Amino acid sequence: MGAPLPEKTGNVLLVFIENFGGLMDALTLDQVTVFLSVVEHGSFSAAARALNRAQSAVTYVVQKLEEQIDTPLFDRAQYRPVLTDAGRALLPQARRIMEAVGAFRIQARGIAGGLEPELALAVSSLFPMPLLAEVLRAFRERFPTVSTRIFVESLSGVARLVEAEMCPLGISPVFTATSDLLRRAALVDVELVMVAAPEHPLARLPGRLTPDMLREHVQLVLTDRTTPHDIKDYGVYASRTWRLADLSAKHALLLAGLGFGGMPVHLVANDLRAGTLVTLELTEWEGADRPPSVPVCVTWRKDKPLGPAAHWMKDHLVEITHLPKSPDP
Repeated sequence: MGAPLPEKTGNVLLVFIENFGGLMDALTLDQVTVFLSVVEHGSFSAAARALNRAQSAVTYVVQKLEEQIDTPLFDRAQYRPVLTDAGRALLPQARRIMEAVGAFRIQARGIAGGLEPELALAVSSLFPMPLLAEVLRAFRERFPTVSTRIFVESLSGVARLVEAEMCPLGISPVFTATSDLLRRAALVDVELVMVAAPEHPLARLPGRLTPDMLREHVQLVLTDRTTPHDIKDYGVYASRTWRLADLSAKHALLLAGLGFGGMPVHLVANDLRAGTLVTLELTEWEGADRPPSVPVCVTWRKDKPLGPAAHWMKDHLVEITHLPKSPDP
């Protein structure tokens, strides 16, 4: 850390911060601009040339600023003006003011042109979060002024948020986005695997497991948060179930050995490598000979046009999930 400010300078800065709201009634952006120009160009004369003003006008603006904050910003005893301790202390604040004003102008122009100030996105907990992070990183670079609000939901929670117009876009399992209000575009298929803790009785049985062998054990099942009885069960084999509306909670209970259940492969890959979870090999998966996968789509309302940011997000999601994959070495 740098040396502490002298007491006088610290007091000046404290007074400036405490009274900033009142000072802004008198301070102008022009004064801050001129102050920064003198700092950047090293002299009043050079700042005057850069601003296309008379040197006397630049000097007057800085003097008025110093009068209003009741402290000198420059030491004029030398050939070129040098920042005082107070000037050095206030310089970062002045730069932040101008950065905030610049961001304000950019965002205001965007909003005036139809750009959303915020994009709310509902995301299924099944969707790979590293892939979402990649999309959001590109979104931030493309729309730096647009804030994001992310809702992570289970099953039909995503579609319900889109239907209720709380989110213009949702990333949802296809089977929950069937409303006539919604359009959708395919993204990825999320592969599932049946797992249990290594000490679970099912993990100790040899060979492939039949549905009858699963029936008497507790199965942990992901359920809907809002209407838990409206969603058809998929991949439920046990007569005893514990239902959870949170995928991370289901994961934790699986690790604790409190039941068995299906999980997205990408969420348990590290556990399977470490041996904290093991794969349960089944003789059949609801009539199929391999574990199922969940198709995931991006969805939006048919009757609500997407803003520029939401439209870009939708298209980029489709693009990034359909890029050709590099072959394994």
